[in-house]
Amino acid sequence: MPFHLSLAGREAAGLKRSLPLIDKVEGRLLWSAGRAYLNFAGNDYLGLSQAPELRLAADRAAREFGAGAVASPLVVGHQAVHRALEAALCDWLGLEAVLLFSSGFSANQAVIKALLGKEHLLWQDRLNHASLQEAGLLSPARMLRFAHNDMVALEARLKPSAGLIVSEGVFSMDGDLGDWPGLSRLAGQSGNWLMIDDAHGLGVLGREGRGTLDALGVAPEQVRIFMGTFGKALGVGGAFVGGSRELVDYLHNHGRSYVYSTHLPPPQAAAVLAAVRLARRADDRREHLNQLVRQFRAGVAELPFELLPSATAIQPLVIGDEADTLALAARLKERGLWVGAIRPPTVPKGSARLRITLSAAHTQEDIRTLIKILAEAAEGVSP
Repeated sequence: MPFHLSLAGREAAGLKRSLPLIDKVEGRLLWSAGRAYLNFAGNDYLGLSQAPELRLAADRAAREFGAGAVASPLVVGHQAVHRALEAALCDWLGLEAVLLFSSGFSANQAVIKALLGKEHLLWQDRLNHASLQEAGLLSPARMLRFAHNDMVALEARLKPSAGLIVSEGVFSMDGDLGDWPGLSRLAGQSGNWLMIDDAHGLGVLGREGRGTLDALGVAPEQVRIFMGTFGKALGVGGAFVGGSRELVDYLHNHGRSYVYSTHLPPPQAAAVLAAVRLARRADDRREHLNQLVRQFRAGVAELPFELLPSATAIQPLVIGDEADTLALAARLKERGLWVGAIRPPTVPKGSARLRITLSAAHTQEDIRTLIKILAEAAEGVSP
């Protein structure tokens, strides 16, 4: 198979990816090749990954339950710690039932491939995550993509009770919010089901960190399917799908990546449970994060690049050219800042960017350093 041709083409276009050599990540810092960097590339929005409560919970669960779940959930993998986590998620988010997955990617695949048949339509925001887009392509349903957050375009293509509308809470590359009041209105009018992927909103937005729906005043029952992840604001890993008991029972039987995967390790589930409890009372962390976002946006407003209109922890600085984006990221790295350089096909051609992510673990001094070095590194890069 001509693997080398594809890789050579990507390399020639400056788009070949490779694993960064990371020694360890510890909150606001990461280490690579023995050197410490300020970390502005992760998704640990509340800084919970280093919380002692999570470490202690994982350690206790390892001693009580062992290091692994040892089986899929429908065999003997689903244990008391998993039930406790599911109950906590339902109480937090106002859901009737949930089930746990090893990742958001597998959760999205399970839902879309299990629920939709060839008689259904699937409407997706054009900027939805790759896990959602790929699941739509693999599903027998017909997938129709609508322009980002364009409710007029979506309404023009909707058919009554024909399938599923899917969008994100916070879009991972742009940092903006989905139009959930508009989406819930159109779903209600047309009788179609509605699904939210709130990977980047959960824990950060809304009362007690309940996510995008709560922040925008949309009741949980207006959205049939809620997917959230544990690897962003909750600082651990894994995911869940929530909704009605009937939905969860159906996925217990037809969600292939759930049925045929070893369940979450008990120490991981225990750490997530501790993170949920912390996130519910983390208003101070959320307010600190919001202050850092405002500080950053004010400080880079005069840079010769497009700062996308995001009020979330995801702050995309669009450079445009792929080579310029890589060069700017390299200059920042030389100065001790680790920032993600995002290029096609992850984002549209011509919109390569620095995806700068902030965390409640950062300090105001960290943000001042970021702004100063960004301004200095931007000199000589064409806008």
